[in-house]
Amino acid sequence: MTDQQQTEDLDQVWEVRRRWVGIVAFLFGAGVVLGFFGFWPGLPHVVDWGAVLVAVLVGAVARWAAQGWVNRLARRRAP
Repeated sequence: MTDQQQTEDLDQVWEVRRRWVGIVAFLFGAGVVLGFFGFWPGLPHVVDWGAVLVAVLVGAVARWAAQGWVNRLARRRAP
């Protein structure tokens, strides 16, 4: 393998890892918010459209933060 092929393979590995971490972070963030609205004492135990919208927004922010973290790791480990 040449250096260019190794670099392309490494870039592809980091891209897959970045995508995977983003999906997991989104699902975790959205799940936590839906769980909060669904089970927190004192709140009505009905998940309405507002709760779904907030869960999607929190999931998107979690995804953005996690992908930024993976990008920083990739830059540090790049030769």
